[in-house]
Amino acid sequence: METIDCAVIGAGVVGLAVARALALRGHEVVVLESENAIGTGTSSRNSEVIHAGIYYPRDSLKATLCVAGNAALYAYAAERGVPHRRCGKLIVATTPAQIEELDAIQVKALRNGVLDIVRLNGVEARAMEPELECLAALHSPSTGIIDSHALMLNFQGDMENAGGVLAIKSSVVAAKCVDRAIELELEDGTCVRCNSVVNAAGLSAPSLARRFAGLPADAVPTEYFAKGNYFTLAGRAPFSRLIYPVPEVGGLGVHLTIDLGGQAKFGPDVEWTLSPDDLVVDPARGDAFYAEVRRYWPELREGALLPGYAGMRPKLSGPGEPAMDFVISGPADHGVRGLVNLFGIESPGLTSSLAIGTHVAGLLGGRLAAVP
Repeated sequence: METIDCAVIGAGVVGLAVARALALRGHEVVVLESENAIGTGTSSRNSEVIHAGIYYPRDSLKATLCVAGNAALYAYAAERGVPHRRCGKLIVATTPAQIEELDAIQVKALRNGVLDIVRLNGVEARAMEPELECLAALHSPSTGIIDSHALMLNFQGDMENAGGVLAIKSSVVAAKCVDRAIELELEDGTCVRCNSVVNAAGLSAPSLARRFAGLPADAVPTEYFAKGNYFTLAGRAPFSRLIYPVPEVGGLGVHLTIDLGGQAKFGPDVEWTLSPDDLVVDPARGDAFYAEVRRYWPELREGALLPGYAGMRPKLSGPGEPAMDFVISGPADHGVRGLVNLFGIESPGLTSSLAIGTHVAGLLGGRLAAVP
């Protein structure tokens, strides 16, 4: 049986960031990806937004890793030439009740260390975005957008330049936690003995963890799947910034984002589903999108929204339940030496990716000095 230092399961943006961090610290790293390319899951079906860290509970992993990841991601993208834009966003209140919610969001942002957030009245917001309709808004100048695939390619390059290896079509079907090692069985029958394993399998992370013989059952949370549908705008949007309503239960509401090519899209909504493979956009859901978007953009014309794509959020709480934090479960949590499970890494996972990599590398230790 072949022995390696560290296996990272999953080649999405978070898995690649973790593999990069470990490789740069001197670990022998192999990334095991079940598909035939990197980033084919959640990493390829999101808004590609660089979040500021506004919404999350104080001292939560989502808050701390997002704020740290935001700064690290902008610096990394600038250094490596990864396409990105610090376009900013407006969180808008369209009813009097939502103005109080803006107040709470601003307090939460400041407590999280997001110190550049600015409160605007309706006139000030419309001066920035003349087509916008709102009573008040919060301006987040450190929110932006990034080419997530270019980012993943850079993470992969860093990992490989440090001696790491990517193995595609390498699905893990079983694992056994033995004395001072973890044995992985791949779909083709190959068995690998690992000193450490990082489960960064995204939507499949809980189901994969249940296949680890020797991992306590109560160390694996129940997974839920929240589908997010996107509709694209026919024609060019009259906005230069991202526009977000106040958050809704299960997500951040039907917001407007603009990609680096200038294409505008709206979403995601929240559609609970039992299958992570349910990625077909129902055109009929566009009816609700019109109503939501016209609250802040009344001039949206009929027929301008076209079905785009759907993504899937790996949730750890179900419909109507409070949102859960990231769960980064290491040996101190479950008692298995060398194993780190990443559960519920939904938004802001992309923004937090570099910070998550640093955090996981810290849990496993390393032979080299810390690398940003």
